[in-house]
Amino acid sequence: MNKNKKLPKPCKTLTLYFHDIIYDGTNAGNATSAIVAAPAWANRTTLSGLMHFGDVVVFDDPITTDNNLHSPAVGRAQGLYLYDRKEVFTAWLGFSFVFNSTEHKGTLNFIGADPLMEKARDVSVVGGTGDFFMSRGVATLMTDAFEGSVYFRLRVDIKLYECY
Repeated sequence: MNKNKKLPKPCKTLTLYFHDIIYDGTNAGNATSAIVAAPAWANRTTLSGLMHFGDVVVFDDPITTDNNLHSPAVGRAQGLYLYDRKEVFTAWLGFSFVFNSTEHKGTLNFIGADPLMEKARDVSVVGGTGDFFMSRGVATLMTDAFEGSVYFRLRVDIKLYECY
């Protein structure tokens, strides 16, 4: 990218948090995600070794406007992530934010690589419905909290450059 090129201003920005509680064999009542596929050397109740390579996790996580898990949810983050490298802790994401609040209705759809060891990572916003009809842009993900292999919280800074 040409560093002298002036970047467009986003037509809409949002900051949201999503909270992921991974099923660990004992927390079925609270879990918001589960390992649905794992390599032969692993199992589906704990993330595999080797940077979790080969694990596929499906999630239905609450989205909040602040970093408190117990705040009212404005929607759900629904989709999957898969750990796709043996040498580096990284994942690939495909998910939607499904909004159900009085402020927003509709969905935003995200896709991309997530190099987890970097402080900030960008994924593409590839579309949406309702209030976000055909939106496109970039979402910057930052790990806001991490509690072992059971809970993590992501801060998601969304910048939309196409808004209708």
